[in-house]
Amino acid sequence: MSRSAHPAGPRHGDVLPEGHYQAPPADLNALDPKVWSRTVVRDAEGVATVGGIDVKRLAAEFGTPAYVMDEEDFRSRARAWRDAFGADADVYYAGKAFLSKAVVRWLHEEGLNVDVCSTGELAVALAAGMPPERIALHGNNKSVDELEHAVKSGVGHIVLDSYQEIERLAAVAAQQGVRQRALIRVTVGVEAHTHEFIATAHEDQKFGLSLTGGAAAEAVRRTLGHESLELLGIHSHIGSQIFDMAGFEVAARRVVGLLAEIRDEHGVQLPEIDLGGGLGIAYTSEDDPREPAEIAAALAEIVRRECAAANLDTPRLSVEPGRAIVGPTAFTLYEVGTVKPLEGLRTYVSVDGGMSDNIRTALYDAEYSVALVSRTSAAEPMLVRVVGKHCESGDIVVKDAFLPADLAPGDLVAVPATGAYCRSMASNYNHALKPPVLAVKDGAARVIVRRETEEDLLRLDIG
Repeated sequence: MSRSAHPAGPRHGDVLPEGHYQAPPADLNALDPKVWSRTVVRDAEGVATVGGIDVKRLAAEFGTPAYVMDEEDFRSRARAWRDAFGADADVYYAGKAFLSKAVVRWLHEEGLNVDVCSTGELAVALAAGMPPERIALHGNNKSVDELEHAVKSGVGHIVLDSYQEIERLAAVAAQQGVRQRALIRVTVGVEAHTHEFIATAHEDQKFGLSLTGGAAAEAVRRTLGHESLELLGIHSHIGSQIFDMAGFEVAARRVVGLLAEIRDEHGVQLPEIDLGGGLGIAYTSEDDPREPAEIAAALAEIVRRECAAANLDTPRLSVEPGRAIVGPTAFTLYEVGTVKPLEGLRTYVSVDGGMSDNIRTALYDAEYSVALVSRTSAAEPMLVRVVGKHCESGDIVVKDAFLPADLAPGDLVAVPATGAYCRSMASNYNHALKPPVLAVKDGAARVIVRRETEEDLLRLDIG
């Protein structure tokens, strides 16, 4: 997560870490449109609704916990990215954020491409009807089998991540009689202001080939030397949950510098540049993400300016938003089980999910908002920590937030902005069953990924 993000939290400065809120929000019943999907409102009875359906009905029909996705919001965000970049650029949705057949169909209909990083994600994209030429394959350790499957499927772009992978792909493509289109992923030495585990452009990490160390230039030489590979361009990704465009400007300048070196050494101008994704979203009211139109204008201007300075033709630009599209479009709906006050500290609110459906708080120290959604309340605010039901003290969903003091077992609470990485990273820890994903739109709800059952768990355990 971004270090510039603000936590949703504590008022007891003498007990809890500094830098947190010193007071609760003015209205505990308000649902900030910055962090909730666009159709979320409260009805006349104070129950939160999404896509015209109230959450009590969703809980009664589909159970909790459940990921609730606002289809119209997803589609509108996808369209906003497509329209912002226009016909002269490509928008690849980063499937790792969340992928399902329904989502792929929405992307196809809205004119976006898909970025996958495993054969499983590739299988979903193909099964949903995404044309293979509109799919890009990523990964730092693609096996021969994965590459064979991708080439045979007709994947449009494969992003090369190592010298060994260049040789693997060249051999696979030659064997299949294909000239495979490829990009080379480079690490540009940009220190993105984000969590260590999701910063991906500094030198000491597993992705890409170093620009400053010369590995990227050598990868270009090796790729151009294979008749079975068609090198289209350079790929760069500097991290995730980033709000500051300065890192993208430095990355673009260095990538364009490499394009100029390639022209001077090899006499070719590569026609594409991919600046990755990683743009941040609002997890709390304090986060301030940029709109797609602003991002598109800034990136296009950066690339145009740097290419003009290097006397290069402006290449076709690609970007890879994932979280920025799907993250804000979903919330996780929980039922409150145990409410346990700790005098002088906070109240622990246990819900019927936890780290099995949202590992990000434990993994990244991520921060979320939370609200009581099955009713409104005039009760005083109480400082809470929303926790799960797993056998880990680190099983925390929301570290510090405020909920009404009359919160009770059976109430429904929801955590917004859980569309990205929560279902994708869900686990069966404690043999928990992964929640369903519901799509809501125009007063109707449907399951797009069903809830796991005990039969699903036992089917894999062959004894």
